[in-house]
Amino acid sequence: MIIAAALLTSAQGAMAQAPTNWTQVGVLSCKLNPSIGFVIFGHQSMECRFVQNQPDPVQFYEGALNTVGVDIGISAAGVLGWAVLAPSAGPPPGALAGEYVGATGEVGLGLGAGVNVLIGGSGRSFALQPVSVEGSVALNVTLGLSQLQLRAAR
Repeated sequence: MIIAAALLTSAQGAMAQAPTNWTQVGVLSCKLNPSIGFVIFGHQSMECRFVQNQPDPVQFYEGALNTVGVDIGISAAGVLGWAVLAPSAGPPPGALAGEYVGATGEVGLGLGAGVNVLIGGSGRSFALQPVSVEGSVALNVTLGLSQLQLRAAR
């Protein structure tokens, strides 16, 4: 419980660092594939969909979330959801593709809960802030730095 509280406090601090003049342009939701933590490195592949606030077509992405830090245990499939913030509305198709970096934390004993706060994308012009905590079946602990790589799905 103490670790979870610390993670949420860290996430709130990181969220406060995003520029205040940015606006939420949509929501990115990702289905996580099962993974195994390798003590100091974790890797989790995912399939994502980006739904914009305006009536544009849904954009699909494939990605991988890599973690450096403490990553011990195993996680079944789960879901992550982020609010996508940008300096202007209406990013073109594929604009979220790129590399994101930030902080991550997850605790799982049966049901897992975690957060990832990330900044990056094309020209580092997007911020991803958690809108829902990670939902997964897990037996693990993760705390460290994350790198998310997104590419447009074919």
